[in-house]
Amino acid sequence: MSLVEYQRKRHFGKTQEPPPVQAAKDERAIFVVQLHHASRRHYDFRLQVGDTLKSWAVPKGPSFDPKVKRLAAEVEDHPIDYADFAGIIPEGQYGGGHVAIFDRGVWSTDGDAQAQIDKGHLRFELFGEKLFGGWHLVRSRRGGRQPEWLLFKHQDQFAAEHEADDLLEDVTPPPAHTVRGVSGKTAASPVTAEKVAARKVTKTASLPKVEPAPDTAVARKARRSKSNVTIWMEHAGALPGAVKDELRQEFFEPQLARLGDAPPKGDDWIHEVKWDGYRITATIVDGDVRLWSRNGLDWTKKIPEVVRALKALELEAAALDGELVALRNGHSDFGLLQATLSGESQAPLAYVIFDIVHLQGYRLERVPLLQRKELLAAMLSKPPPRIAYSSHSVGNGDAAFALASELGLEGIMSKRVNSPYRGGRGDDWRKTKRLDTDEFAVVGYTQAQGSRNGFGSLLLAKPDSEHGWRYVGRVGSGFSDELLRTVTARLAKEPQLKKSPAHIHAMSTELRRATWIEPTWVVEVFSRGIGNQGLLRQPSLKGIRMDKTVQQLGDSERKPAAKTPKPAEPAPEGMRLTSPDKVVFPDRGTTKRQVADYYLAVMDWFLPEIKGRPLSIIRCPDGIAKACFFQKHLTAGVKLADTVRILEDSGKQADYLVVNDAASVMELVQFNALEFHPWGSTASNPERANRIVFDLDPGPDVEWSEVKSAAKKIHDLLERIELKSYLRTSGGKGLHVVVPLNPGCDWNLVKPFAHAFAESMSQAEPNRFVANMSKKLREGKIFLDYLRNGRGATSVASYSLRAREGAPVAVNLAWSELSRLKAGNFFDIDSVPKRLAKLKSDPWEGIDDIQQNLSKLKS
Repeated sequence: MSLVEYQRKRHFGKTQEPPPVQAAKDERAIFVVQLHHASRRHYDFRLQVGDTLKSWAVPKGPSFDPKVKRLAAEVEDHPIDYADFAGIIPEGQYGGGHVAIFDRGVWSTDGDAQAQIDKGHLRFELFGEKLFGGWHLVRSRRGGRQPEWLLFKHQDQFAAEHEADDLLEDVTPPPAHTVRGVSGKTAASPVTAEKVAARKVTKTASLPKVEPAPDTAVARKARRSKSNVTIWMEHAGALPGAVKDELRQEFFEPQLARLGDAPPKGDDWIHEVKWDGYRITATIVDGDVRLWSRNGLDWTKKIPEVVRALKALELEAAALDGELVALRNGHSDFGLLQATLSGESQAPLAYVIFDIVHLQGYRLERVPLLQRKELLAAMLSKPPPRIAYSSHSVGNGDAAFALASELGLEGIMSKRVNSPYRGGRGDDWRKTKRLDTDEFAVVGYTQAQGSRNGFGSLLLAKPDSEHGWRYVGRVGSGFSDELLRTVTARLAKEPQLKKSPAHIHAMSTELRRATWIEPTWVVEVFSRGIGNQGLLRQPSLKGIRMDKTVQQLGDSERKPAAKTPKPAEPAPEGMRLTSPDKVVFPDRGTTKRQVADYYLAVMDWFLPEIKGRPLSIIRCPDGIAKACFFQKHLTAGVKLADTVRILEDSGKQADYLVVNDAASVMELVQFNALEFHPWGSTASNPERANRIVFDLDPGPDVEWSEVKSAAKKIHDLLERIELKSYLRTSGGKGLHVVVPLNPGCDWNLVKPFAHAFAESMSQAEPNRFVANMSKKLREGKIFLDYLRNGRGATSVASYSLRAREGAPVAVNLAWSELSRLKAGNFFDIDSVPKRLAKLKSDPWEGIDDIQQNLSKLKS
């Protein structure tokens, strides 16, 4: 049936049911069961197939007893938006009465759903709050205007006998005065999935066939005695390298592999199947399951079947690493996985687990890999449905790869037997692929030709150190009809560029007519290698990588491991950087790893500027494009930074952050700190200032030359009163002039001095300077910000990044460099380490040795 019948039966000016619009598919295929109090009470059972909801009216509702077969009358297809409808259909309209949502979730079937419906027998699984497990819809021989089907439960672990029918008991419509309207979703039964699952259990027979883990002696002991919690806690704690520690409910960075041409040799390596799916890590804290993509996105709601399966392990705390796959004929199928996640297909999904990094209160990263795998194998010796253990072989990698090729698999993963678990890409994990595939950014498209709709080919590029992006060719084959529609819709939303964002070696006529876009999304492509002009040979689309960003294309799995700059002082053993590929500066694609590498590289210069001072930081958990916040007190989870207790103006004592070594700096970077703002005093003597900072903040339309001239004027005026000063770029629009004080002065002397100094300049040249922070008075003038010099006030540290576009840095300069300086944000995350490597001496050398004090100024 089509939506024409749905539309024919309804008057949309009188009913608030959704009009027959075919919604675009971009999420899992859903099911919904609506309790419908029309002329007769019944349940409307609906499954999303393609662009519509296939629908059946079930008078008595579904039963968990496989022996009970419910009549289900096939009715017209409904639009997908109907799954959200709940409320009143007016009397006199088709189906008049109250509609409530009884249950909703996602569903799957092994095979083509529409083909099964056409044949008259649909086998499927539901993942809802009330309905779950395997089910059948079988068309009866009775015909009529409404074809009749039978709906009944599959004999699986969720099946129960007659007592399960209380799922539908006492389900009545709410009184008229409590109806919440069309947008309301009225709960229709207090019976939960957990209650029904706790009833009579039988063995499942409807799951994809994935090899179970070995039934080891450890596993048998765990099932015989004690609880899962106690048994696995004991086994985890007994492993060499296990560290007792509490697990936090947050994303952890997965370990990544490098691509090799052949498997490594020797018995120091184990070899596993390379599963062709999406990398998923799982955390279980207090029994609560969270699932994460490799980019740290929360995927918990996308794959409820995996959440339910992990809960069945009955663990209180665990951190697992694995691959989400769709299985076709026993093999993982990436295209089928993508089609399922977008709603185009309804294939069963499984979570194949290959590593464990935390269990029941013990961190296992330092436990050798082989012992982690043995523990995992024991846990998953009889895994729940939708969970599988990824087995391995030790040594003989060539044979493992040959077998994978013979079976038509994508390749193998090879891992060092005794390696710890380290987040990020390294050499302990290697991958060997049978098929030549690679990932590229989409930078444009050509127009469709002939009978093809939408576009002709996608234009592809790879990161290039010289040009930013380098054009590598185009891909026009491998697209299903549904994927063509999806990609066409996405391309239509992309802002168009006037020219290619990628360097093109030879511009053809067709490329001159192409449409160019910003590289913001990634595709994976099969090819026969690279031709002599650097272009792909015979490319074919494998899939769109929704789990990867264009910034991650720079993290080549083929290149050798990057050498990380050593910090000024060693970071604590075991500290890891989570979400290293998270983009912090979107305008330039700078990642959290690059931020950490920057602070490590400049640590010898940066640390002295903040060490031992009360400190405030600016944290940007999701990068500078989203909310950042200022923090001055110790936050939960920070273990290495010190604190100093200071009496605040409010009269309350507060613990302020203090860092004394590189390790504590890097811990704050791990907590997404970008900017560091120290006090002008030390933590040991916070009541005496030892720095004065004049911040030159230019208003609109102020020429840069004027800012430089103002800095030089302040320098000269300070020289007249025998105060030596130092110069710093702010990393923003202006400059800082810094005056050291030794042995220091009380704040009640420093702030009035700074205020008077700024006011005198403003009064002497009112057309150039202003000492009032009001923006109305700053047009065309330079604000001399003296407010940085009060107790508790801060200014940005030298060599600190700024949370602004371009990743600029505040940098110390010699006064002799002022004339050549081009802007206050001239230096950035890339140029500063290079500058420091070339400097023969510190521009601020000796700043802490100068003896000068405000109390001894000449009158």
